[in-house]
Amino acid sequence: MLAETLFYIGPYKICFWNLIFLLLIFLVAAILRRLIHKALKGYVRSANLQLEAKQMARLKLVSQSVYLVAIYVAVLSFRYNNGHVTFQDFLQFKLLSFEGFKIDFADILIVVSVFFGAKITVNLTRLYFARRFKGSPQFDAGTEFVYNQIAKYIIYVTSILLSFRLLGIDLLILLTSSVGLLVGLGLGLQDVFKDMIAGIVLLFEGNLRVGDIVEIAGKSKITGQNNEVMVAKIVKINVRTTQIETREGNVLIIPNTHLTQDRIENWSHGSELTRFSIKLTVAYGSDLLLIERLLKQAALAHPKVKKNQPVMMRLSDFGDSGLELELIFWADQSWDINNYKSEIRVEIDRLFRTYNVEIPYPQRVIHQAPSRNS
Repeated sequence: MLAETLFYIGPYKICFWNLIFLLLIFLVAAILRRLIHKALKGYVRSANLQLEAKQMARLKLVSQSVYLVAIYVAVLSFRYNNGHVTFQDFLQFKLLSFEGFKIDFADILIVVSVFFGAKITVNLTRLYFARRFKGSPQFDAGTEFVYNQIAKYIIYVTSILLSFRLLGIDLLILLTSSVGLLVGLGLGLQDVFKDMIAGIVLLFEGNLRVGDIVEIAGKSKITGQNNEVMVAKIVKINVRTTQIETREGNVLIIPNTHLTQDRIENWSHGSELTRFSIKLTVAYGSDLLLIERLLKQAALAHPKVKKNQPVMMRLSDFGDSGLELELIFWADQSWDINNYKSEIRVEIDRLFRTYNVEIPYPQRVIHQAPSRNS
């Protein structure tokens, strides 16, 4: 029953045994590749070797070459029910043929080899830039990421064009015959193309880089007006989208047009020294000179506050419940500035309780109208 022919692929008969052989061959190949890769990494780690880019690429080629052997063995497994089958016969078998255009297994292997070589080239390029930028004061992780992304896109686009060339596909004829389809795609995917162009602009301009801390003006979903500010760290810049990480640890994916068209404040550019403020309210009748001294003491006690910059208290307004004050201090722009503010507030609360300074809370006096019977 397992030897009965299920279907034909050209002149070759396929039965259950052929499918089982193929499954077992590639399963064993995957296990062997993982074992070889693990053994090579273990050897490199135990020997404390510092490998160059070419050596790392060779190690990957050794582990992944198992699949080439698996393909050869898989072809020979067809001899079970197809007589004498050679690898050359398998490569010349036509998968698709019409109007002079043909694709056989050899073409498929060539295309796979092109993209496999492109992947190896991308890894070599990444390792080259890592070695080139390491310890250089002129470059940082963001610059290295930009170079890697641009190189990756160039390599893969070149691989696609080369694959079309090897398959005998004329790109000019293909584009000419697809004008209507391309126009429809352009109209339907214009937002996608805008995001892709914005991504290319971000990569080449370098105004925003991986690792930068940015302040993004948020918009209300109801009114569409700016009503909140989000501080985030740029994790990855792709062609169409950018990944950012908020202070809460959430990773958001936003279109690149938001970063090129909206107002973005980059904390990582320009002067790192920035003025911050903490707002608070004290009861009417409080000793403002004492409060000013306590606020300065709380701010200067924090290690991140710049001691050589002025720390001051400002009376902002006369509020409904008390005097509205503002503590102003200088510190470096930091991802953890909210934590620093929280620590200063804790110190302010401790000092206020020590010196009996009252922080008021809203109160309402309700007068009951006299009843008509009284």
